[in-house]
Amino acid sequence: MFGAALHGTDTLTRTDIVAASQRAQSRVTLPHAERGSALVEFAIIMILLLTLMFGVMGFGQALYAYHFLNNAAKEATRWAAVNGNACSTDNSCDGAGYMNNGPATQANVNTYVQNHVPPGIVAANVTITACGVSGGAACATSTPEICSKAVGTLPATPNAPGCTVQVTVTYPFQFPFALLNTIIPVAGNTTAPCTKPGICLSSTSDLIIAH
Repeated sequence: MFGAALHGTDTLTRTDIVAASQRAQSRVTLPHAERGSALVEFAIIMILLLTLMFGVMGFGQALYAYHFLNNAAKEATRWAAVNGNACSTDNSCDGAGYMNNGPATQANVNTYVQNHVPPGIVAANVTITACGVSGGAACATSTPEICSKAVGTLPATPNAPGCTVQVTVTYPFQFPFALLNTIIPVAGNTTAPCTKPGICLSSTSDLIIAH
């Protein structure tokens, strides 16, 4: 009976050893599983974080581009409004300071805007159109008769004082990160009035010609 009891005790001990060994193995392998799970979680969070960061930077660049267009259209319109047809009669447009050499033309307005293109904007992609300038057509919003047709001995003068001058500046914006251009399909399309692929940004300004 003593031998049987001893044998039983010996059997129980081996069982305990096997169970303890299995528990030890579980404790050894568990940290590896946790590290793998943490790595996957980190990768997912990093992807979301980078996407958010690049998105903020990309749309910030778009806002920067539109701010340039808005300011350029206003400044070019104001410049053309003081360089109207009266320059040809009083010789005040002599190229000094803010003045142009003669009444402003479409080419002069183009040059004025191009000279104000800031870093980060592709100057070759900026398009400028204007009406109410020397050598161009009268703006549709011009009300004085002389703007669009001859009055007595005076020829039609689209840039006469009282007429409207209008400048439109457009720019096809593309995100600096190719991934965003892929996610947003319109960034790869050409949309009027832009002539190149991108999100077409446009700003228009008009003023009454004062000089």
